[in-house]
Amino acid sequence: KPLKDNWIVGQIAGLHVDTRDHVWILHRPNTLLADEKAAKSDQSTLCCIAAPAVMEFDPEGVFVRGWGGPGQGYDWPKNEHGIYVDPEGNVWIAGNDNADHMILKFTRDGKFLMQIGKPGKSEGSASRTQLGRPANMEVDTAANELYIADGYGNKRILVLDAKTGAYKRHWGAYGGEPSDDKMPAYSPSAPPSKQFANAVHCVRLSKDGLVYVCDRGNNRIQVFQKNGTFVTEFIGVQITATDTVDLVFSPDPAQRYILLGDGRSSYIHILSRSDGKHLGSFARHGRQAGEFRSLHNLGT
Repeated sequence: KPLKDNWIVGQIAGLHVDTRDHVWILHRPNTLLADEKAAKSDQSTLCCIAAPAVMEFDPEGVFVRGWGGPGQGYDWPKNEHGIYVDPEGNVWIAGNDNADHMILKFTRDGKFLMQIGKPGKSEGSASRTQLGRPANMEVDTAANELYIADGYGNKRILVLDAKTGAYKRHWGAYGGEPSDDKMPAYSPSAPPSKQFANAVHCVRLSKDGLVYVCDRGNNRIQVFQKNGTFVTEFIGVQITATDTVDLVFSPDPAQRYILLGDGRSSYIHILSRSDGKHLGSFARHGRQAGEFRSLHNLGT
């Protein structure tokens, strides 16, 4: 539906559907061009005013609330990236600018609750206090644990206490210790990399207790137990994806299928979750209905 107050939206770098089937987006107001936000300073022009960075919509697309941006007591990211709303209604956001090394936690209404990490300089993938351009996150409510795809700078999965932000554990590719050494670019003819690449782009928790990770730069999904034990991987040559940006599970009780976003081809691939077999694809590259210009986030 048309947005109120002459609002316009920039690049959408975060998407989540909460337990009420409300759709949340995190967009980047700073990506708007001058003529797209001119109405804020020039009342004689018709277009437009930047919408709030965080926006919530009901299942029919009706705007519910919006908030976000710099405020007192926390460091808003320079380049927004990733949003997650946990079952308690807390809203988590991150950023992936070179200086964004933190995650912020808010109430549904935008009241600041907690910051984990700080802007500035990353301390690397072994740090227990600082993040490295985190891409996305998800909460295991039963265990009170926050799983972070960390990220565009660091090369690990990081697990923290969701209430306090205290460090609990982390791991790299195949469950090993992550390395920040520069790795060769992905090649389908080369052996699979022993490290995550840039970027560790998504983390998803399945109902049967597994952790799915989008290793975007290495064109693969890796699957782990919650303690970091490696289970299996699905590599791009098997699933035809070339840019594993995000994945979600099918809504059946067994979550038999994975819907995988391929950021390069703009396809959404359907995979068998049991073995990674490629079952089909839909969508295409483009700007019209059913097409994607920069496929980046999925939600169901």
